[in-house]
Amino acid sequence: MQTSNPDRTVPTRRISFEESLQTLPKHFAADGDLILSHLAASLSAVFPDGEDFFVRSVRNFRGEITDPVLKRQVAGFIGQEAMHGREHRAFNNRLDQLGYPTKVVERITKAGLKARERVFSKKANLAATAALEHFTATLAELVLSDQQTRDLFGHDEVRNLFVWHALEESEHKAVAFDVYKAVGGSERTRVMTMNFLRYGFVLGMVVQVAAGLAFDRETYRRGKLRKSWRTFRRSPVVSRTLWEQLKDYNRRDFHPDDRDTNELVARWRTELFGEQGTLNDKLVGSAA
Repeated sequence: MQTSNPDRTVPTRRISFEESLQTLPKHFAADGDLILSHLAASLSAVFPDGEDFFVRSVRNFRGEITDPVLKRQVAGFIGQEAMHGREHRAFNNRLDQLGYPTKVVERITKAGLKARERVFSKKANLAATAALEHFTATLAELVLSDQQTRDLFGHDEVRNLFVWHALEESEHKAVAFDVYKAVGGSERTRVMTMNFLRYGFVLGMVVQVAAGLAFDRETYRRGKLRKSWRTFRRSPVVSRTLWEQLKDYNRRDFHPDDRDTNELVARWRTELFGEQGTLNDKLVGSAA
């Protein structure tokens, strides 16, 4: 099987947010929101070792890919995911200084994924990568298309970090899926894996956020958690539309490119890295 989109380019951008995150306040989300700050921290905490897992899962089949275009896309996927892991680890280090349990979550995530690799086959782990890439692509589309969602991040540099990440998730959203198809991954395994992860990932985030809030003094300030909960319930992050988009993965003829995000990607490439790109000052090398 060839790549689903021979025109897809997946550039690796050498970028660094570490310095600009050093002045980050503890509750960085919009209006100092508790739940949204802890949700962003919880997502970031699983990214570094999750991205490493994605890279290993795809790299396991690199030698079986015969299409030169898909090979180039895989190289770009690996480069982008490696950068995501590095930048979120730097973000997690700052969050750890502020009292978030990000480093504990990193250790748990790493151990859990290593255990999964010992128990499940390489193809089953690739199926998990393809499923989780649909999660990140769905969230990325929301971030890139909805101003309200971007505003929830509050702090400019946190928003920049997640918008950059969202752009690159959109750029490579079909690569792991195409590799899974190319190496003969079954529909049954693909759908069953997503059915488990769709609930398992959400449950994991709930537990992480709850644990973080339990050890945050601001949680116990009168009315603060209640106000944060009301804001969270109204946010696009918990909309039925988002859940239905995640469930679309179970459709038998599903492909990530069924949702055309090409214009969205083109817009944000120009916005972030065009001639007047807002993140050009964060680049530390040329795109590959």
